[in-house]
Amino acid sequence: MAKRRTKRRTHAGANNPATPAVANGHADTRNPKSMVIRIGAGEVGTSVSQLATDVRRVMEPGTASRLRERKANRLRDYVTMCGPLGVTHLMLFSRSETGNTNLRLAIAPRGPTFHFRVEKYSLSKDVMRAQRRPLGGGKEYLTPPLLVMNNFTTPTSDAKSKVPRHLESLTTTAFQSLFPPINPQATPLKSIRRVLLLNREASSEDDGTFVINFRHYAITTKTVGLSKPLKRLDAAGKLMKTRKGGKGGLPNLGSLQDISEFMIGGANGDGYMTDGTSGSEADTDAEVEILESGPRKVLSAKARATAALLESTEDADRNDNVERRAVKLVELGPRMRLRMTKVEEGICSGKILWHEYKVKSKQEMKEMEQRWEKRLKEKEARKKQQKENVEKKRKEKADSRKPNSAKTKGDDEDEDMDDYDSDMYDDGFDSEGLEGDAEEQVNAKLEEGGKWEDEEEEIADGKSAKKRSLKT
Repeated sequence: MAKRRTKRRTHAGANNPATPAVANGHADTRNPKSMVIRIGAGEVGTSVSQLATDVRRVMEPGTASRLRERKANRLRDYVTMCGPLGVTHLMLFSRSETGNTNLRLAIAPRGPTFHFRVEKYSLSKDVMRAQRRPLGGGKEYLTPPLLVMNNFTTPTSDAKSKVPRHLESLTTTAFQSLFPPINPQATPLKSIRRVLLLNREASSEDDGTFVINFRHYAITTKTVGLSKPLKRLDAAGKLMKTRKGGKGGLPNLGSLQDISEFMIGGANGDGYMTDGTSGSEADTDAEVEILESGPRKVLSAKARATAALLESTEDADRNDNVERRAVKLVELGPRMRLRMTKVEEGICSGKILWHEYKVKSKQEMKEMEQRWEKRLKEKEARKKQQKENVEKKRKEKADSRKPNSAKTKGDDEDEDMDDYDSDMYDDGFDSEGLEGDAEEQVNAKLEEGGKWEDEEEEIADGKSAKKRSLKT
């Protein structure tokens, strides 16, 4: 009998985690969510469109990855949907008439909005093309990145500086709120797979510039202290344990007599490599000690007693589960150099809080405050008037419909009842439904023939003459 085929392609289970909390240790429904949008989808160009796509990859998993913009969409359409969808941040890419690429970071629903000019940028595909061994997209995007911010606040700044202290704090809070906070005690190390680096360029003097360098990296670790042959054997062993295991990752030992020749670098020992010689790759990255969390074999009571006895005789400081690893960052892209131009209240429509090029005096600030107060009062008055007009029209419409509809309905009902009664009495309608009945016809014939008295006697005796009369 032939072996039953197992469907692997269509019935293969997904590798998604059971619950988000197990995957990243900080998943919550209240986590920040963002939308990366191209304003003027057909006018920004292909490069800016690809840049927006790359930034969406950076913001995963808490972003709308499959968002499709249309030319007819406006900013208010996206702002309206922020509430129902729980979106907390909007990142808006646009291109000005002069060809400048701009980025606006807005915090929903009440702002503020940060305006940046993208002075330089590199797409992810360009960054990966320049690398010798680029890192492909794997499970790095299942968890949010680790945010690292540098030099956002300067110790010498104050309220009178060109970049005031409160502006630095506000910008720091805005970028920190892009991603969920991390709990060091509860977050597993394996969930931190990416890092987003935001570095503010230090200026030699207080020139009023706020420039941020945007970098995105993947975090990789390598075991240190092992020679190349050992690393190849370890990689081959891990490959054989997977489902896709094959002979492609195994070292070629066909020309050697023993595994020891492979370890010492040839039959005569030429090219002998140890852990401390050039056989080990130069590890210039930071080294950390981590505790292995792999599965352990369940031992019997006798084996546990033996292991406890051996551990008591060995050095107490020795821990075989501790492994030394070198942390390495591989850039994923994109790169951006952002220059802040202004900050305003609300979502792209509010009072200017700070501007790089325009500095106003106290009198101008006071006049601007008065204009905004007047504008807000007029806006509230318009809203109130519109609301009153709507309520008035709705009331008038309801009042105009109510009496006419009631009168018309009552008149129609009376007319229908009159027609119904006249038809009923004019046509001789019998309400009991006996008209034309056979019994009534029989009784009429009996009365005409003078036989009704005899019929009553027969009915009293339990006899009926109806059948006899019908037969005759």
